[in-house]
Amino acid sequence: MPKYIFVVGGVMSGVGKGTATAAIGKLLQARGFEVTAIKIDPYINVDAGTMNPIEHGEVFVTEDGMETDQDIGNYERFLDRNILSDNYMTTGSIYQAVIGRERNLEYQGKCVQVVPHIPEEVIARIKKVSRKTKADFVLIEIGGTVGEYENLLFLEAGRMMHLQKPEDVIFVMVSYLPIPSKIGEMKTKPTQHAVRNLNSAGIQPDFILARASKPLDEPRRNKISIFCNIAKENVVSAPDVDYIYEIPINFAAEELDLKILRQFKMRSIKKDLQDWKKLVQIIHNPEESVKIGIIGKYFKTGAFTLTDSYISVIEAIKHACWFFKTKAQIIWVDSEVETSRDLSLLDGIIVPGGFGSRGIEGKIKAIQYARENKKPFLGLCFGMQLACIEFARHVCGLKDAHSTEISPKTKNPVIDILAEQKEIINKKNYGGTMRLGAYICQLQKNTLSFSAYKKINITERHRHRYEFNNNYRERLEKQGLIFAGINPEKNLVEIIELKNHPFFVATQFHPEFKSRPLKPHPLFREFIRACLK
Repeated sequence: MPKYIFVVGGVMSGVGKGTATAAIGKLLQARGFEVTAIKIDPYINVDAGTMNPIEHGEVFVTEDGMETDQDIGNYERFLDRNILSDNYMTTGSIYQAVIGRERNLEYQGKCVQVVPHIPEEVIARIKKVSRKTKADFVLIEIGGTVGEYENLLFLEAGRMMHLQKPEDVIFVMVSYLPIPSKIGEMKTKPTQHAVRNLNSAGIQPDFILARASKPLDEPRRNKISIFCNIAKENVVSAPDVDYIYEIPINFAAEELDLKILRQFKMRSIKKDLQDWKKLVQIIHNPEESVKIGIIGKYFKTGAFTLTDSYISVIEAIKHACWFFKTKAQIIWVDSEVETSRDLSLLDGIIVPGGFGSRGIEGKIKAIQYARENKKPFLGLCFGMQLACIEFARHVCGLKDAHSTEISPKTKNPVIDILAEQKEIINKKNYGGTMRLGAYICQLQKNTLSFSAYKKINITERHRHRYEFNNNYRERLEKQGLIFAGINPEKNLVEIIELKNHPFFVATQFHPEFKSRPLKPHPLFREFIRACLK
């Protein structure tokens, strides 16, 4: 029988439930078990696709085209597994399914109620994932924190599963222990209150991961054990780390994997974290460093700079740097205020995905600078579209070249929308209707892209509505733009390159979604190689 591990948050959000879930999964995987992970988000949105990335962070796209929370990306990177759409659910998607079933008379005339029918739908989805993946362990992360009314129905689902088979379900709370600067003492009271809130939902945590800026000491461990009614050895220290890939090593040192197996009355004789330990050694002992500029607009919120909007891009850069035993110095360049002086200090430039008109001209200037000054450049999705516009304007002489997303009446729509997408927009049906998920791309031989992938047919993940306008392909090609990758099903441009440039590659897809810490993405790897040169 599969075992289920619910991971919940205490005190505050953003303290690392997703990475803790992924790290636990990695440890159990290293012990020879098959592991999968599910993310439950409590918002009413049906998926993450319609949310502003500054508010919620990156939208991660699965292989089968689901727009999800960024934690799914962490699961994929840690477990080296594709996590599919069944592994993601929201309050909105659950209610939508239950109401749809009620409209189809599938409840056979019953009064459909919040309890038990909503938790039953959650449980049914969890068990569906268990069957499809044939996993030994299914980890279920519940977004937000305990005590929020939004989470009660998901906690109820966990309580019901535990009631049915207590030997198959455990609960892990990730809770924050503040150290007020004027007091200088780690405080356990917020965690005690969080556990009481969880108790009020009928759940007692089996483990508490004590998140703090410093390691947990014995007096605090004892206090949490006594006041939270939990075995002392099951209070696990989870201090801040510089790199999230250290977390499995820290948890292994606390024997968290062994303690979980004991809780389930299970054994394992295998343990293989050698590759992971080597990676951490490389991370902490780089031989070189490289400055990579990300030209974007989704990282300013008031007086704070947030990086969650581009988390997969950041991780893909790091993975590629570690391949060369190199440290990545990531420089955030605001596309609304950047200058050539800012760009001259960089070893490479990345223009990532995005939407809307704000900061567009700054990104185009950065692309022009990279092209003219032989600076290694990687464009991602919107970055490819803007690279085509820049080339059309400054090399082909089409001064008003633009995208119809930004300038609907442009006379030279180098980037335009497909006919089927026009119908969707006219109906204002935006959610889940872009070109999403994995599509085939055929590579031209004798290109940088082919030399990186070393094969002709590849699949990569997409999230966009606008495409390169094939009416301009011949004109741009004559001026030296290389169309290195094409989707054969619809004859759509997937990759562009430049000749006589150390590295100028841009993709309509998002290669960052498929990068893994021990397997950097080929395009990011070759981009970093060029930056190091």
